[in-house]
Amino acid sequence: MSNKKGKLIVISAPSGAGKSSLIKAIINNNSNIELSISATTRMPREGEGNAKDYFFISDEEFNELKLKDEFVECALVHNYQYGTLKSYINERIDMGINVILDIDVQGFEQIQNANINNTSVFIIPPSIEELRNRLNIRGLDSQDVIETRLENAIHELKYANDFDFRILNDAFDDALKSLVSIIFDDDCKDIDTKKSTKILQELLS
Repeated sequence: MSNKKGKLIVISAPSGAGKSSLIKAIINNNSNIELSISATTRMPREGEGNAKDYFFISDEEFNELKLKDEFVECALVHNYQYGTLKSYINERIDMGINVILDIDVQGFEQIQNANINNTSVFIIPPSIEELRNRLNIRGLDSQDVIETRLENAIHELKYANDFDFRILNDAFDDALKSLVSIIFDDDCKDIDTKKSTKILQELLS
């Protein structure tokens, strides 16, 4: 077991800001870091494994754990319950592993209200137009869904200043370098706070 504890890194972003790509790149290119595994009440999809993709549990088990305050955060999504187990996070961190929690702003608020030690990062898109372009290129949603996602993005951006760090994902390699610095460097020397602050002000104006 490592003498040095790992960190819980909470990452949020509007849909299309590039959060998933950044998380995938940092996990693939760095050791001693992994994505948190959530518990869920939905059934496994083809190819999914228990304790690999999710912890698949029943509604009864989930509700019992919820009553015992065993979740870092939890939410109801499309009639299924999802949550992050405190025991899982604590076990990984005690082993010296850095754990990334990919979460929305509501989940982040739950973590803050519970006073759970974490390092929080909000990924900022360069503009709403660029966000629209990325969502269109992704090709996963209808125009109506894209417009809803953009409305949600503006709402989510209002919470960005509540996070410890804000990373502008304008140039992917620069954003990745900033995220690596936040997680692995104590002085976080590769963070350009001026540019991200300026863009955030423009997005919210």
